[in-house]
Amino acid sequence: MQTLTTPRLIVRPLTLDDAPFILQLVNEPTWLQFIGDRGVRNLADAHNYITQGPHAMMARYGFGFCAVVSQALQQPIGMCGLTQRDYLDSPDIGFAFLPQHVGQGYAFEAASAVLAHARAELDLQRIYATTRLDNVASQKLLEKLGLQYLRLMPHPDGDRMLKLYELAGK
Repeated sequence: MQTLTTPRLIVRPLTLDDAPFILQLVNEPTWLQFIGDRGVRNLADAHNYITQGPHAMMARYGFGFCAVVSQALQQPIGMCGLTQRDYLDSPDIGFAFLPQHVGQGYAFEAASAVLAHARAELDLQRIYATTRLDNVASQKLLEKLGLQYLRLMPHPDGDRMLKLYELAGK
């Protein structure tokens, strides 16, 4: 995926230099609560997460999760992008931000740019999103982005239900 620029943000592919940021992000309490433990405990784990996750997705599909960089701070503040989950037939948009950068419109700004790119450049007709039932903030953001709630679905690991959202058509 190419680098996207918004008035306040740069959305760019993750690099191995982002490992310290990833280590911090994926161990935040909100990440662990709403996304889950990815087993990233040190910089080597963070490197593996980047190469086996976002980099592999980018190589296979031309999209993946990206770093969201504050233009003012010149450092990553979150992650946003698309992934292809094996239990969905279309890509899924996702986002996560460090707690000190939540509630400032960054997720909406980054996700809007990712969705516009997905439609215009990747020609994606349908984009999904899933949330845990108690992730009300993400649900509100998805609706603000234009995604519509479809239904509840079991997570493939069988331990919880997810809310499935969809953005269809152009």
